[in-house]
Amino acid sequence: MSRDEEFTAYVRERRAHLFRAAYLLCGDEHRAEDIVQLTLSKVYAAWRKVRKADSVDAYVRRVLVNSHLDEGRRPWRRERVGEIADRPAPSGPATEDVDELWAALRAIPAGQRRVVVLRHYWGLSVEETAADLGISTGTVKSQTSAALTNLRHALRPHHAPQGGPR
Repeated sequence: MSRDEEFTAYVRERRAHLFRAAYLLCGDEHRAEDIVQLTLSKVYAAWRKVRKADSVDAYVRRVLVNSHLDEGRRPWRRERVGEIADRPAPSGPATEDVDELWAALRAIPAGQRRVVVLRHYWGLSVEETAADLGISTGTVKSQTSAALTNLRHALRPHHAPQGGPR
């Protein structure tokens, strides 16, 4: 299989997952698409090295997170760094719960959101998250704890039992 065929197969298999992760990081479909395109162009340029890596997904995930951080540093993006824009309205019975979750995610700081996405969407360990973000494991633990506390607090009023003994 040629380099282009291998890369195309990888993109075909993983692109939707990459887009969802980028969207969770930035909250905007257009920015997420830009981040994925930037990520894939960087990965393609290094594909000979990437395909020999122990974990292609880990390499690509690191590039994705770095691309997100790079996008946030651009002068025309500064006013939006850390914000999650409103997303298109979902359909179905769980719409209210999804809206509450998105509101809670919008409310937490960008650093906490990155840790939550890597830990709970990608399913990474503390060590893998630290390596991907270039931070210490202690920072990952404290950011995860703070993020989950903030999310619990934001979601609690909507789901707390009302009345009656506890």
